[in-house]
Amino acid sequence: MSIKVIQHPLIEHKMSLLRRNDTSIYQFRSLVKEISIFLTYEALRSLETHEYQIDTWQGKIGARKISGKKLSVVPILRAGFGMLNGVLEVIPSARVGIVGVYRDKKTLKPIEYYKKFNDDISSRNVLIVDPMLATGNSMKAVIEMVKKENCTDIKAVCLVAAPEGVKNITEDHNDVQLFTSALDDHLNEDGYIIPGLGDAGDKIFGTK
Repeated sequence: MSIKVIQHPLIEHKMSLLRRNDTSIYQFRSLVKEISIFLTYEALRSLETHEYQIDTWQGKIGARKISGKKLSVVPILRAGFGMLNGVLEVIPSARVGIVGVYRDKKTLKPIEYYKKFNDDISSRNVLIVDPMLATGNSMKAVIEMVKKENCTDIKAVCLVAAPEGVKNITEDHNDVQLFTSALDDHLNEDGYIIPGLGDAGDKIFGTK
């Protein structure tokens, strides 16, 4: 897996707010959306374009528009849903496929409970989104699901990644690009990223 840590003053500022203990649910949701917009912008930098003619107030001029494969966004439930609006803010025409995966607290292995892809996902670029890449097991499972649909252009976007998760995915899926706003230090014994964000799902949905 090739990993790109997006470094920008605005992202660093927003990440510092996201990590704070006193950040409210509303603020947390808003920050997740805003950072997701920046990350999606970078993840889609390689989209193909082609030139065409448009009518302007000065007559016809050459311009460029996106061409080639279209996009399917796959948020990993439940926390990935918090990033979805940010992605769609950048590219509102994207289709959305949803995968439900939760992590067993004892084994840290992913357990799938829901999957719904759009019918033409095999002909699209795929962007998998999840705020936290900790052990990497959930992301790895979803990458494998998407590859079973014959998808070949796959990117992953997360807010925070741990080295252990990156290594885990790299072993089997080094063709997938990862975009993140932070590569943190390590995982603790419970599989949480340190310093991380805590439980992003709970903070997005206010369940704790």
